[in-house]
Amino acid sequence: MRLMFVYWAFEDQGSGLVIQGYCEAAKALGHEVAIYGRPNPKIPLNYSLDIDATDAIVFIFEWTTQLLGGDALDLLRLVTKIPRRRRVILDGDGNYNDLVRVDGDFNHRDEAERQRWIDICDSLSDKICQPTLHPLRRRVRPFLFYSYNPAWARPLDGLPREFSMIYVGHSKFRWRPMHRILRAIEPVRSQFGRVALVGHGWAALPPWAVPMHLEDAYYSDAAYLSRLGVEVLEPVPFERVIDWMGKAAFNPVISRPTFTALRLVTPRFFETPAASTIPVFGLEAAYVAEIYGPAGAELVLQDVRGDMLVDIMRRPEHYRALANGIRHHLATHHSQTVRLKELIEIVES
Repeated sequence: MRLMFVYWAFEDQGSGLVIQGYCEAAKALGHEVAIYGRPNPKIPLNYSLDIDATDAIVFIFEWTTQLLGGDALDLLRLVTKIPRRRRVILDGDGNYNDLVRVDGDFNHRDEAERQRWIDICDSLSDKICQPTLHPLRRRVRPFLFYSYNPAWARPLDGLPREFSMIYVGHSKFRWRPMHRILRAIEPVRSQFGRVALVGHGWAALPPWAVPMHLEDAYYSDAAYLSRLGVEVLEPVPFERVIDWMGKAAFNPVISRPTFTALRLVTPRFFETPAASTIPVFGLEAAYVAEIYGPAGAELVLQDVRGDMLVDIMRRPEHYRALANGIRHHLATHHSQTVRLKELIEIVES
């Protein structure tokens, strides 16, 4: 089967790495995944405009969809050539829902915006998927599109790391969960080396925040970060994310409040365990265990005292064993090979 992904890709954010993984998994299974569009040397994906040879379309809708408007003629070609029953929508941010508001985060500003999103999705497909095992709407299918690639895995060795902690990701609606991680570090800060946040929005608003009225979404307390000695570094291309995470002894895995409430997964949920680092989950234990298995539950940050973070530095071999257990669970249950087979079943249903 030849699948065409329709996706608004960016060099340093979004799902480029996981989409690369789907292209590789498809080739290994005798299928093909292409991304609709012309080649972009900064974003190395399998681009194509050949609709005639395509069996199905997967629209990957994330927040980046609203940054770049698609060409209406392209959309006309896609929906004319591919029948409705062979079109799938991946609603990556959980927008195909009622209004959701949690701790200042939201999926839509108002009912009119929500209804516009629902109408667009309904006009394209009857197969609406979300990356959660617990969709709220009856007609939404659970499908963990964001997934794990065993080929990403870097060695979990005992070599010294340049940083004690790194978080690679942007600040959008993530200040509160990140603040909880940093509060755990604060009383024991002297026992850690360099701590860094890599991405847009931690030091200053990204250029699109004001025109998109997302100033509050990118809130970050720069003065607090400075007092705590947290370095803020420029974002990195998606192909370098896993190697950058491997520069630190541990990496937090956090999520937006609405994503947590909807139990969505994101690309970082699966990239972090592949890095040469220990993932630390700033999420609910049941949420973590459901995705990562019992080993994941042992890496949940339970309080704000920082005891577990200090213990990671003191007993790294114990935590490396847990991280290897997570990798085995993900490779068995959440690989892109597993997901691609599931996606093909959705297309053919």
